[in-house]
Amino acid sequence: MRKLFTIVSLLVVLSFVLTACGGGAAPTQAPAATQPPAATQPPAATEAPAATEPPAAGEKVTLTIESWRNDDLSIWTDKIIPAFEAKYPNIHVVFAPSAPAEYNGVLNTKLQGGTAGDLITCRPFDASLELFKQGYLTSLNDLPGIENFGDVAKSAWITDDNKDVFCVPMASVIHGFFYNKDIFDKYGLQEPTTREEFMNVLKTLKDKGETPLVMGTADQWESATMGFQNIGPNYWKGEEGRQALIKGTAKFTDEPYVKTWQDLADWAPYLPQGYEAEKYPDSQTLFTLGKGAIYPTGSWEISQFEKDSGFNLGIFKPYVANAGDQCYISDHTDIAMGMNAKTPHAEEAKTFLSWVASDEFAALYANALPGFFPLSNAKVTLDDPLANEFLSWRQECKSTIRNSYQILSRGEPNLENELWRVSAAVMNGSMTPEQAGQEVQTGLEKWYKPQ
Repeated sequence: MRKLFTIVSLLVVLSFVLTACGGGAAPTQAPAATQPPAATQPPAATEAPAATEPPAAGEKVTLTIESWRNDDLSIWTDKIIPAFEAKYPNIHVVFAPSAPAEYNGVLNTKLQGGTAGDLITCRPFDASLELFKQGYLTSLNDLPGIENFGDVAKSAWITDDNKDVFCVPMASVIHGFFYNKDIFDKYGLQEPTTREEFMNVLKTLKDKGETPLVMGTADQWESATMGFQNIGPNYWKGEEGRQALIKGTAKFTDEPYVKTWQDLADWAPYLPQGYEAEKYPDSQTLFTLGKGAIYPTGSWEISQFEKDSGFNLGIFKPYVANAGDQCYISDHTDIAMGMNAKTPHAEEAKTFLSWVASDEFAALYANALPGFFPLSNAKVTLDDPLANEFLSWRQECKSTIRNSYQILSRGEPNLENELWRVSAAVMNGSMTPEQAGQEVQTGLEKWYKPQ
């Protein structure tokens, strides 16, 4: 009996050994992305944990996309991702956005902690270039499909020596003003084209008991992105002025910049009551509920505004100083996508990025997200009338990009963050336009030597 027990025991042990040898263990997943507090300044870089083992052949893989475009969650989930997964059923994609104002800090913290997603939505120029320099993004020079983009499209996501492209360009956005056509029609108002006409429209609306302008300053970035960078190019003459800042032949204390901040100060009496505490989602809600006539913003709002507004929408270009002046628009290279250098799913991530570089994606993205205009060489037909109207401004006005994004935000104090701070302060009445120009210029001169 004892001998029989010993034999049975040996057979049980042997069966466990054979089972362990015969079945492949599931690959360890990257830790779930957490939501740490937004960091004003990212902490010193730490060594990311070693990548986990790649999945076995044919096994389904999940890719996670980091992004600041939280407004687009349903579009990615319901339209874009299903189109990709229909072609690549073994790759599941999750779109996991953060709040726009927190994205840079949250992303840096995740990358340093090794918890970032496989695919990184890239802001243009310096912020993403720094991620590449720190080894968080990988070169995409050999990615199939990268040849579909010209030099201008790639310029926001390429190294200074033009040797490495590190994000696949996706889209640009155009700044301007949305307005409530029903309110304009009620009072017989026309789209303003000059500063004087714009201020007269604001005064008329206020006199009629309407809230003329919808914008808050609590998040700060709207004051700069949707205010300063929206109307400013018509004062500093677009690329001419932007390049002059980089060369050091222009300063933020110059008249074009002070005039831009003066305009923002002049907007303040026409903003909603309590605008100092109003955040970006609050402004969106107020406008779409018809509680304000004009919203300074850009083409990226089209999808949400068309979905949520119960009135007829209109748009108009950033106003010029005087009738007949050349107009300029911020046609900003806004968004791209790169690969986390530490992803355990590099091949699958490259498959997704190649698809992002395709004509199929360009058409799908442009029409799923009207107001995000493709940067690839693909010929895309836009279905949305407002998107087509924004795009038509390229034929009338000269294009530029936001003046803080290339080169000038590489040091401390960070120019982009400084523009947020002082633009909000000017609109809040706690800083004069002249003080804003002096503070920004002084901060820039602490570290930047013109090229």
